[in-house]
Amino acid sequence: MTTPEMGVPMGSVVAVVGAGPCGLAAAIALTKAGFHPIVFDKGGICASIMAYPVYTTFHSTPERLSIGGMPFAIALEKPTRRDALAYYRSLVAHFGFEVRQYEAVERIERTDRSFVLHSRPRGGETRATLADAVVVATGCFGTPNRLGVPGEDLPHVTHDYREGHEAFQRHVLVVGGGNSAVESALDLFRSGAHVTLVHMGAHIDDGVKSWIRPDIENRIRRGEIVARWNSRVLGIGPAQAHLDTPEGQLNVPAEHVYLLTGYRPDSSLLVSLGVTVDATTGVPSHDPATMKTNVPGVYLAGVLTAGFKANRVFIENGRDHGDVLAHALVVGSR
Repeated sequence: MTTPEMGVPMGSVVAVVGAGPCGLAAAIALTKAGFHPIVFDKGGICASIMAYPVYTTFHSTPERLSIGGMPFAIALEKPTRRDALAYYRSLVAHFGFEVRQYEAVERIERTDRSFVLHSRPRGGETRATLADAVVVATGCFGTPNRLGVPGEDLPHVTHDYREGHEAFQRHVLVVGGGNSAVESALDLFRSGAHVTLVHMGAHIDDGVKSWIRPDIENRIRRGEIVARWNSRVLGIGPAQAHLDTPEGQLNVPAEHVYLLTGYRPDSSLLVSLGVTVDATTGVPSHDPATMKTNVPGVYLAGVLTAGFKANRVFIENGRDHGDVLAHALVVGSR
């Protein structure tokens, strides 16, 4: 193997950490360019989409979610969560690159001539994999923004939302003011739950989708969803939550609690390799023209490039990162 600074020869192993759409797009581009990608993920492929609400319909067209030049054909105008998962599975099967699902990369060791990835299959022993280059495409959806309050780890508290049926005729607390919180509150209401929406701001976030805003505002105005603005959760109990509100501290019924306060990027692997991460923006040091970081042989792809502003990079504009970094690797190998 050659030193990363000298370029990566064709046919070399390139490890891709993260099997989301952008990680898969990178693996496809690397395969087409003549490299041998091995993709790792601590969950299944497209784990972030797996965690979407069951009945999600994407607002992007299938063409804008497609990767690798493969058509994304569906019967209707907008793809569903199920359509997307089936499409991305078909890509992995078609291109045939190795994907190690449910195998978390615990650390990456940089040697003089290569990289050694130490990963652990679920329920298994740690194993080492040698690679000439590493692409980190871990996104940000595995690390939710925690409130840090008592009761946050109780079994009826979650940072994800799947569907409202589980909360039929139950008192629920939804924390957050963005799209996820608003859409979940509406779905819970329509599933027969008694919903309280708690947000630290004075109103729902400005970025909430324009076609959803009137719906949530009407539900709140009619008292069908209770909104607690400028409020914070102080603690969570088995059946109620303790809030700090403009009217003072109070307890509200909360048999299900959905903490939909967003996610943050996990840059720990990058930092351990010596990649510089801006403390203010959370953006790892990289060149958008090549996706190279400040550490030779280490590249980025996907949402991680946006740092704390995760909504700036998504499938539609992150899917091209693979072509960019694959080209950089080819040029560097000459």
